[in-house]
Amino acid sequence: MGEGRPQVVAHRGSSATNAEHTLGAYVAALDEGAEALECDVRLTADGHLVCVHDRDLVRVAQKRALVSSMELSELEQLDVASWKHPWADLDDEAPERDPELGKVLTLRRLLETARDYPRPVELAIETKHPTRYAGLVERRLVDLLDEFGWAGPDAPVRVMSFSWIALRRVRRLAPDLRLVFLMDGPTDWARVRPFAEPDWIAGPGIKLLRKHPDLIRKIRANGTELHVWTVNKESDVDLCRELGVSAVITDKPGQTLHYLEG
Repeated sequence: MGEGRPQVVAHRGSSATNAEHTLGAYVAALDEGAEALECDVRLTADGHLVCVHDRDLVRVAQKRALVSSMELSELEQLDVASWKHPWADLDDEAPERDPELGKVLTLRRLLETARDYPRPVELAIETKHPTRYAGLVERRLVDLLDEFGWAGPDAPVRVMSFSWIALRRVRRLAPDLRLVFLMDGPTDWARVRPFAEPDWIAGPGIKLLRKHPDLIRKIRANGTELHVWTVNKESDVDLCRELGVSAVITDKPGQTLHYLEG
């Protein structure tokens, strides 16, 4: 990360131009120079953590089924990439697409990709709630991170959630992991403070920065670190720098990095 600028985090991979949460999107983000990879995780019916944002698969695979009700083997049969470029098959000049890059991605595979990359890469992992599996999601996540040796104080991982209960659960299971409380309302941070710990990172959406910059300044003035989502415009990048944001989560990691270093 460059001095005096925020870390660039790829939101669901390089998702402006690639199908979100696919291996293809994350490989593209790494090639563009992303310093961290953001993902959402859900638990399958047979206990695997997969990188999927929505509860169901209607948007990305045109399938009316809940992720939590399907086994990994069923999910792996789906194409979750074609929706992004529905006319690609008609383009004779389009490069051949590796089908493996467009399948549902397990968190294990994403962790392996980050671990094996030839430069340091961090991960920002969001657990989605509510879910039928409640605290089992965080338990499985910490168990998997522990397999990689990434549940301790030097782990290149932080866990994010809109649920303070989920974050407290992670803190009990892995006390040294960094935690980010995500928020999109002006009262969210004040509401969670009685339940949070002093080292929690604030994770406001960019709309909150635009509408309530004084609130963000107050949070920052108290020594709280800020990680902001989803930052795609140059004017929003400028606002983040002005407000002392430590990490920007963006659909356009390469473009954002170029702007910050320009």
